[in-house]
Amino acid sequence: MLKQSIKTIVIILLILATLIGIYFVYQNQQVEALSKYGSSGEEVRQIQEKLKRWGYYNGNVDGIYGSQTTSAVKAFQKKNGLAVDGIAGSQTLTAMGITSNQSSSGSSSSRPSDVNLIARAIYGEARGESYVGQVAVGAVIMNRVKSSKFPNTIAGVVYQKGAFDAVSDGQINLNPDNTAKKAAQDALNGWDPTYGAIYYFNPNTATNAWIWSRPMTITIGKHRFCK
Repeated sequence: MLKQSIKTIVIILLILATLIGIYFVYQNQQVEALSKYGSSGEEVRQIQEKLKRWGYYNGNVDGIYGSQTTSAVKAFQKKNGLAVDGIAGSQTLTAMGITSNQSSSGSSSSRPSDVNLIARAIYGEARGESYVGQVAVGAVIMNRVKSSKFPNTIAGVVYQKGAFDAVSDGQINLNPDNTAKKAAQDALNGWDPTYGAIYYFNPNTATNAWIWSRPMTITIGKHRFCK
């Protein structure tokens, strides 16, 4: 009788432990939409690939969030004005152009002509800027495409009258380098270090009083980005 009671208690405890485990897994899936030290999987791999491409990460792209990945995320966060905690939370993932359940079709759906046009605009407007600064110019183009205030195509945005100096002075016709092409692809893939900006200007050369009235989102290099 005693043995039967002990067996029943053990079974009940095992069932409770299983239910508790399932509960915590469910909670983590629902609440914790982020990657941090100890995480693993496809999202971590995407983080590592992007950080490696941008020069923050020198380790293996293995999908394991270790100390090297943590340090690289911190460096990225510091460079982009984010909270430096080494955790790839929602803001950091957004800044990297990574969204939850992101499909792998992002880069494959980009037309070569779009990449080339954005790259030429980036090269003409910001080839002296840092890599992040070049992506930022591409991000402004993409943000304008999404905005109802501007044309809804990349070509329409780039060639809108008076929109970009590179078009006015002919630098849009220069052949972009590989850095500009990579920056264009990152902008097309969704990386937005400007936090939604649709304008940018150089405070040292800007003469338009109106542009100074726009709410600033961030300054990257010589360019001030605003909405």
